[in-house]
Amino acid sequence: MTPRRLALCPHWLAASLLSLGVVAPAMAQEEPIKVGILHSLSGTMAISETVLKDTVEMLIEQQNARGGLLGRELEAVVVDPASDWPLFAEKARELLAQEKVDVIFGNWTSVSRKSVLPVVEELNGLLFYPVQYEGEESSENVFYTGAAPNQQAIPAVDYLMNNVGVERWVLAGTDYVYPRTTNKILEAYLKSHGVSDQDIMVNYTPFGHSDWQNIVSEIKAFGSQGKKTAVVSTINGDANVPFYRELGNQGIDAADIPVVAFSVGEQELTGIDTAPLVGHLAAWNYFMSVDTDANYDFIDAWIEYTGDDMAVTNDPMEAHYIGFSMWAEAVRKAGTTEVDAVKDAIIGVSVPNLSGGYAAMMPNHHITKPVLIGEIQDNGQFSIVWETPSTVAGDAWSDYLPGSRDLISDWRKPMQCGNYNVVEGSCGGGTSEDVATAE
Repeated sequence: MTPRRLALCPHWLAASLLSLGVVAPAMAQEEPIKVGILHSLSGTMAISETVLKDTVEMLIEQQNARGGLLGRELEAVVVDPASDWPLFAEKARELLAQEKVDVIFGNWTSVSRKSVLPVVEELNGLLFYPVQYEGEESSENVFYTGAAPNQQAIPAVDYLMNNVGVERWVLAGTDYVYPRTTNKILEAYLKSHGVSDQDIMVNYTPFGHSDWQNIVSEIKAFGSQGKKTAVVSTINGDANVPFYRELGNQGIDAADIPVVAFSVGEQELTGIDTAPLVGHLAAWNYFMSVDTDANYDFIDAWIEYTGDDMAVTNDPMEAHYIGFSMWAEAVRKAGTTEVDAVKDAIIGVSVPNLSGGYAAMMPNHHITKPVLIGEIQDNGQFSIVWETPSTVAGDAWSDYLPGSRDLISDWRKPMQCGNYNVVEGSCGGGTSEDVATAE
């Protein structure tokens, strides 16, 4: 009996044949490779996350058109955690325990990632996380393809300090772990460069915050003290739309008080009249305006996939493009989708990015990335005004926080530790360690 006929046999007959020593090729080889997609399709984060779900589905479609992986088709398994942080953990468990996915691409906010983290560690899953974050974490089961603070926040502050002459700083963020920890790092960094407490203003608002009039008035007053002032924004989700609208309403010009955002890209600007915002900034590792053949090919593919000539691309989409390519290469290298084999195979994997270079997976499960500063244009795109001369390796642990400056992460054997203290010569004992507590 041929393997094909055996695969079509009733279960009782297949079992009988196997008991007689008639063995088919591993039937799992004919099953699809399941790819979990864990992005909010509703709620406050849908404005940012829906396109990431679409991006992964496009990448799966492209991979299948190339013959799949290991001779198997890829199948997307999509869930909607609905911008509900505990629901992220439930949906991750559903993907791993019930759907038996081989890998998950997902999350945007750090509080959602921290909700998922214990689940992927308990069930030994793989999570590719595509968004900039606060660092202070390294998990054996997570691959951080977005920027760590040394790949976005610190270079952005350096640019404002050295190129724009900023002396006063407004650190404005959404009230959760990513902005709070990032701003803790930035405060320490600014103070190490001689900035006084009086020249730092910190403000946090809830997710979905819409009434910005008083806060923007305070920012305007803070910036009228005779020193060059800038806003460093870690505001997330749909709260960005009324925030930028209020800046325009109060006549805050980029020439007077520039805003540099870490969570506003091309997708978020599609909902804003950008004319009053020309000149404000964003720090990312990719912009749609990057001038490379690889980027133009990606944009063309995205427009064709969406059927929308006005569709835009952004940084977290590129991070998924990189992460998906790295995962696929690690699966090919390992010859299996088995999680531990893929974890071992992926360290050192290098794949093309969209800005003309390569991204490499480091032993700390962070990747190498260029850093770009872009100015908002009236067409909703960014003009790149500054970039690093080469890629920067992501640092899981900040050099500016006392609790983490002595820590390194290296998931290769024999160390296999996410928080190794180089002074004490010991591992912290867990797969991750947090300096800040999620709000």
